[in-house]
Amino acid sequence: MAFETSFKALADPVRRKILQLLKAGQMSAGEIASHFDMTQATISYHLNVLKKADLISEEKEKNYIYYSLNTSIIEEIMTWLVDLKGDQDE
Repeated sequence: MAFETSFKALADPVRRKILQLLKAGQMSAGEIASHFDMTQATISYHLNVLKKADLISEEKEKNYIYYSLNTSIIEEIMTWLVDLKGDQDE
């Protein structure tokens, strides 16, 4: 996994809020956009950044695209951070 892409995606507060929203379950772009005061194009940009970082995935159902949190990437980041911290008792 490319941590640089993930950390860059996580650096933006809008993208972090999108991840928090998706923690509750999958949502459409419109549902996500309803939580922000910005254009649909701006939300799409943020969703694309999160997809490229593999932090979210998308699933098409009829005329809608639903986004969900990719917890496996989050777990990889957390594992790396815990490993980086190391054993503080040494």
